[in-house]
Amino acid sequence: MVDIRQEFIDQAKKLARSAEVLPGGIEELAVKLQHAHDTKTPLRVKLGMDPTRPDLHLGHTVVMRKLREFQKLGHQIVLIVGGATAMIGDPSGKTETRPALTKEQVDENAKSYFEQMAKVVDVTNAEVTNNADWLHKLNFMELLQLAGKVTVAQMMTRDDFAKRYADGKPISIHEFFYPLMQAYDSVAIDADIEFGGTDQRFNTLLGRDIQAAYGKKYPQMVMLLPLIEGTDGLVKMSKTYPEHCISLTDSAKDMFGKLMSIPDTLIVKYFDLLTDISDEDLKAIETQLKDGSVNPRNIKMQLAHTITAEYHGEDGAQKAQEEFINVFSNKGIPDDIQEVQGADGKAILDLLLELGFTQSKGEGKRLIQGGGVKIAGEKIADIAYVVSLTEDVVLQAGKRKFAKLVK
Repeated sequence: MVDIRQEFIDQAKKLARSAEVLPGGIEELAVKLQHAHDTKTPLRVKLGMDPTRPDLHLGHTVVMRKLREFQKLGHQIVLIVGGATAMIGDPSGKTETRPALTKEQVDENAKSYFEQMAKVVDVTNAEVTNNADWLHKLNFMELLQLAGKVTVAQMMTRDDFAKRYADGKPISIHEFFYPLMQAYDSVAIDADIEFGGTDQRFNTLLGRDIQAAYGKKYPQMVMLLPLIEGTDGLVKMSKTYPEHCISLTDSAKDMFGKLMSIPDTLIVKYFDLLTDISDEDLKAIETQLKDGSVNPRNIKMQLAHTITAEYHGEDGAQKAQEEFINVFSNKGIPDDIQEVQGADGKAILDLLLELGFTQSKGEGKRLIQGGGVKIAGEKIADIAYVVSLTEDVVLQAGKRKFAKLVK
């Protein structure tokens, strides 16, 4: 029985806030932290990323913020680019086979990822690797040996595979290899801790099993962080739903405005997972929201300012806040509204897409059907609407996007 010193129990509790720590919880984490300190051997903390899209959103930063905490304690962060796994596509939580990416897509997206990650973690002091470096070198016999360490029955305990099988939807054999490949990454980099979202439970725990099968005496622990909902408060934040997603590449104005649009029920969760708020201050906010002593809008504005300042600086956050107050509290229009020529005679869906107000015609249709598009203050209800100008008017899309249509 290891005698765990209090400083490492306290350290483990702080690191584990909001996380699920498996399999041994805070006690096992404290043992690892103490052993790393006493042997002067930093823990190797793994995060694997399949760069399936070129930009990151606030949901990605939940895990990244935890990585930063370990980094500040002197542990080694290992970032794995899924050069091999991204070409398969993670089936976690999916109801159908995901399309594979090309090497060129992976490389381009990965470059963008690290530029954005640098806003949260110290990428220069992280160990950056690509799992193609070892997975592409496995020969067929080595691949069979890896596959032999897990059973089909184990794979079918995954909810997504089980559901697809029950629904008669195809499951390709190569999809079984995705969790195996992710697990083998832990062997290749000798991980002590692996991070993931709650949807990564099976994959990350399989990494622990595979490490043990390859002879690691003390296999990795797993730390799972909650997935955050998008601005609608219903589905997890994802680029699949750009109208509800807050990207790290958003302007300060857009980031602030999107944060102000979240439902009040998400305020505490966003403070907890997306800021460095203390336990005491978080409890105070929970109390204020419950007893109604403070207007939720004021707390939300504090949240929006805090997060926007982290990615755009204090000046950027202050300017975004002032503009938000002007536009929404005083029913005004932004000072820097763009003027658009040649809009007369254009279909509204084409115009929204052309202006960058939507990323697809499907998004434009949803926005119109939800009453989110106005011209001269009047809602557009017809998705086939064609702009007809007799004078200059203001086009508004959603709560934050404006353009002056010049006749």
